[in-house]
Amino acid sequence: MNIILFDGPFRTDLLPLTFTRPVCDLRIGILTIREKWEKRLGAATGTLTEAYLSEKFPINAGDDNLLIHGAVCPTDGLVEAILRLSTGQQLAQGELVIAMRGDQADVEITALQSNAIGFTGDVTVIQHPWDIFSKNGNELAADFELLTAGRKSVPLSATNTVLGSGSIFLEEGAKVEASILNTTSGPVYIGTDAEVMEGCIIRGPFALCEHGQVKMGAKIYGPTTVGPHSKVGGEVNNSVIIGYSNKGHDGFLGNSVVGEWCNLGADTNNSNLKNNYDEVRVWSYRTGRFERTGLQFCGLIMGDHSKSGINTMFNTGTVLGVSANVFGAGFPRTFIPSFTWGGASGFIEYRPDKALEAAARMMERRGLPLDKVEEGILRTVFDLTKGYRA
Repeated sequence: MNIILFDGPFRTDLLPLTFTRPVCDLRIGILTIREKWEKRLGAATGTLTEAYLSEKFPINAGDDNLLIHGAVCPTDGLVEAILRLSTGQQLAQGELVIAMRGDQADVEITALQSNAIGFTGDVTVIQHPWDIFSKNGNELAADFELLTAGRKSVPLSATNTVLGSGSIFLEEGAKVEASILNTTSGPVYIGTDAEVMEGCIIRGPFALCEHGQVKMGAKIYGPTTVGPHSKVGGEVNNSVIIGYSNKGHDGFLGNSVVGEWCNLGADTNNSNLKNNYDEVRVWSYRTGRFERTGLQFCGLIMGDHSKSGINTMFNTGTVLGVSANVFGAGFPRTFIPSFTWGGASGFIEYRPDKALEAAARMMERRGLPLDKVEEGILRTVFDLTKGYRA
């Protein structure tokens, strides 16, 4: 049986984060949604996504396919219900198709069928970018249990101060020294070869993924996730960094989601609360206008390969596209299209050859190449987003 994760109807709502990845490769909790399914099912997954992403994320379909909605986070009950599906059956909750099983001819058929089997348990669905940080606490706790069950943590150094009786788990090679870890609100997970430097104050739930780093004196409020190969300093509150990104200096990041290959310059700050305490509106790629989030706290949504210069200020509910470079004094506008260069005084188009040069240099620092597949994805995103730069 081939397991395939499909993007579903929320992909457009999750832009700009899904310009460069399928929905299932968003990180929430400790793991990406794909990693959650693969660990619970014990099998690799294919992907039904946009054509320009399919070379990097192939579908691997066959005669017996189990299609699962890539925006749905798994639970034990959901996995059991999905594995009971027979060929031609769907599992749904309301109008949401969670999974279906079929032959190769059924791969493209993900519309709700009248005979779908109803699922009555709890379902966590990532429908908007702000769901990633607002639902991060529950998913972080679930991933913690999944990853640590039946395993023993590497010992925590005696130089640290621990508050509360909650769980702390260190993977092999993890280092934590002379820091304060508060587990009263949730667990603390430190991944393989990750490091928390001296003087950090961390309140769980918190996850630092493999090869991540928390710089000296950082203050972190959970639920927060720092993805693989990322560096974090300053103050962070209820945010998710998907991976391979840096916020290495002082400055505030709150109620935010940062993609891969991003860099926040020293003293970059974002607002996460409006001065009048009103509900935050955020740019929607689906409707082409600013839409209500239902949240009082909402900060920055930052697409892959984007950067901010020193002392950059982002207003409440800012959406920053892919390969944008923001700098200068003042608050830039709250929707910044992909492949733009500038700040509060205005933006110009960021030429793709220059953007690709910067992307290649940053990836080389992590020992990874900007290959033809990655370059093709970024060039396609440039073409797809021309209208927003007009």
